[in-house]
Amino acid sequence: MNNLHLKKAGQMNHLSFYWLPDNRELLIQGIEGEFAQLVERSIGTGKVTLPPIPDVVLKIQRLSSLECTTIADIADCLLEDPGLAAIVIRVANSVIFNRRNITCTDLMTSVSRLGIARVRDIVTAQAIEQLKRSVNLSSECNRILVSSASYSRELGAAMVMVVKSYKEENPIQFKYLEEDKALLVGLLADIGLFCLVNEYYLYLEKGNYLNEDIALQLFRALCSMSSQLVLESWGFDEDFVEAATNSSDRMSDKKVSYLEIARISSHLLMFRNHEEEQDDHFVEVDVMGADILYKLSNLSDIEFKSQMDQIISASGL
Repeated sequence: MNNLHLKKAGQMNHLSFYWLPDNRELLIQGIEGEFAQLVERSIGTGKVTLPPIPDVVLKIQRLSSLECTTIADIADCLLEDPGLAAIVIRVANSVIFNRRNITCTDLMTSVSRLGIARVRDIVTAQAIEQLKRSVNLSSECNRILVSSASYSRELGAAMVMVVKSYKEENPIQFKYLEEDKALLVGLLADIGLFCLVNEYYLYLEKGNYLNEDIALQLFRALCSMSSQLVLESWGFDEDFVEAATNSSDRMSDKKVSYLEIARISSHLLMFRNHEEEQDDHFVEVDVMGADILYKLSNLSDIEFKSQMDQIISASGL
């Protein structure tokens, strides 16, 4: 009888490995490591596990990394995709990107106005935005991506509002901050989510099972890492990478970085959306930053939403 009792107890201990809180955390960490390796391997071998991105976008990304690339090269590349070409012209004439308020109607002028790097940023952001809303994965994966698309637009718009506020406070001191770049940094901040969602989808397709709650925890834990890998592999600068990873290792002579803009904007959105995580979200700001955060937090819901909508509409994206 005693032997039987011990055997049953042993079986229960074995099964409990998957359910005890401490061991559950170890299990999640193990799966997290496996997913991280899958993502790193995919990007390291040039096989980024994103849903198919238009060839023109990938070509522009490659061209933008070459010193010999000219405005004409990018314009010729855009001619291969009339839809993207039209978007670039529209964005070049939008309020946010058209600082001189001079209308242009041809690709060469549009690319020249925006610059090669900015065209790359724009076509990448547009491609990712479209994919988030049109990709055909599982219903849960689609829901996550659509939610991400909505939040990215909110973050980008909020970052523009914060940049505008800084420039209104001191136009000379903060002239290096660009509203158009702030918008794009926000739009691409969680680009690595695609890697994780697609890996999860492929993982399930192979007959594996992974609880959705655990998958969501993995997405949250690994999004920064995968976003960094994607952005760096496509040649995006440190401002994009720092905002995506919420970290910085460099000493900057600039008083306010895009990372700080992103942190302030994220805190602002948490407050506006009444998110519980706001209480645990710490953001370090100077007196001017605190004043800006206070002013934007005290806008009425109608006025705040109106300004956000105007920014997105004015971007041309």
